[in-house]
Amino acid sequence: MNVDEKYISEIVEKVVRECVSGKTISSDGDIPVGVSNRHIHLTQEHVEVLFGKGYQLTPLKDLSQPGQYACKEQLTLIGPSLRAIEGVRVLGPVRKQSQVEISKTDSFTLKVKPPVRESGDLAGSAPITIIGPKGLVQLNEGCILANRHIHMSPADGERYGVKDGDYVSVETVGEGKRTKLYDVQIRVSDKFILEMHLDTDDANACGIGNGSKVKLVKD
Repeated sequence: MNVDEKYISEIVEKVVRECVSGKTISSDGDIPVGVSNRHIHLTQEHVEVLFGKGYQLTPLKDLSQPGQYACKEQLTLIGPSLRAIEGVRVLGPVRKQSQVEISKTDSFTLKVKPPVRESGDLAGSAPITIIGPKGLVQLNEGCILANRHIHMSPADGERYGVKDGDYVSVETVGEGKRTKLYDVQIRVSDKFILEMHLDTDDANACGIGNGSKVKLVKD
């Protein structure tokens, strides 16, 4: 009996897709969570406006994603309400465009209306003013609510059967308030390690924190 290997492969792939559709495709609690508080990314130009000519950011501690770090520098945010949020951490390294990421709760204080966006997608986002010890920067756009997303390597993407730009759901496990989160963006790069990023509002609503685990569900 002759076996058509291509036909068999197509059948297997179809069965796998049907099995995972709408069902959990990661084992319980195998994706770690990182909770992202309000923070600021700056261009080198804006670093120098805020801190002085020639100033360089001072690394404080490494973050989970390779090459990313929290800085010693902290700044003040001011929105149209003229109410300030002080002590907002700067993250490094410097970027090509300055960006402010806050929570929905923060937006009520600042009276801004930031859209939910992927990091770096700033066109038409909310304006915000950043105050430093040497000057201020008024961004006409650049303030966002970061979308829920999962960083993963290409190997992780292959393991979960997802690709960069896909959207999935996740379920929380363990302690906290059992929750399903929708519209979680997959971000795949050989520079990433596996971790889901949530802002403080989402994390608090779910009763989870840094080091909690979630499981991926394909809708």
